[in-house]
Amino acid sequence: MRLHTQIICCLSAVISLNTSIALGQDVPSSLCKSLTASGNSEYPPFLWRDSSNSTALHGVNRLIIDELSRRINIPIKLIHVGPWSRTQSEVKSGRVDLMAGAFYTNERADYMDYFTPVMLHTTSVVWQSRDKPFPFNEKEDLLGKWGVTVINNSFGQDFDQYAQQNLNILAVASLSQALRMLATDRVDYVLYEKNPAHAYAAMLGLSDLIVPVSPYISREGLYLTMSKKSPCNLDSVKHKIAIALQDMKKEGFTGQAALDGMQEWDVRTRVGITVN
Repeated sequence: MRLHTQIICCLSAVISLNTSIALGQDVPSSLCKSLTASGNSEYPPFLWRDSSNSTALHGVNRLIIDELSRRINIPIKLIHVGPWSRTQSEVKSGRVDLMAGAFYTNERADYMDYFTPVMLHTTSVVWQSRDKPFPFNEKEDLLGKWGVTVINNSFGQDFDQYAQQNLNILAVASLSQALRMLATDRVDYVLYEKNPAHAYAAMLGLSDLIVPVSPYISREGLYLTMSKKSPCNLDSVKHKIAIALQDMKKEGFTGQAALDGMQEWDVRTRVGITVN
């Protein structure tokens, strides 16, 4: 309900902006000369780094951000700024303008504006030890067991609320740490998005030790967001971004970017990537 209200508010802002333009009022889009963006760098094929020392981000979301930058005619610098938890803090403070991929939660909506349509959809699953599986058909099957995920990770508002009230879930700094904990029987399960965890399990040589199970726990939209404290959080800029995202979706650019980004990741994994 809250997300629907925010979308309505965004649409109202666009209508208001169009009215201002029609009346000849000055719209200060020129105040925003450039934008910074970041995201979860342990998120292949959506976002990833060549090595642990690199700040450059690659992947599906990179292709979307680069095209968005071209369409709105504002440079967007997409870089790694730290672990996922720090990235969220940087956006919350306004030191980073855009989040290139985030699920919706009420807490995040307090400090970020969400753009529609969503860039992509992704599924989150339970990962288990291949040698020590347990029956899983619904979230209640996780009661009494110990899980792990990455700090400040979300699996959608509904599951997050249930987990906070009922489940034992540890939070660690990196996905690689979480997967290693499962592989060494330090926890019963890992919660994470299926594709990124699958990619990291392969890089870490853990594919024979851990497996994702069905059904998935959530399927969420991956949104582009803007910090409410960003100096570029202007109606004129947000209007340009919203229109560009809509056009990219209609024209099929976003879907093609997903295919191209996945192919890029497949090629890169054959070369090899270093992870911590």
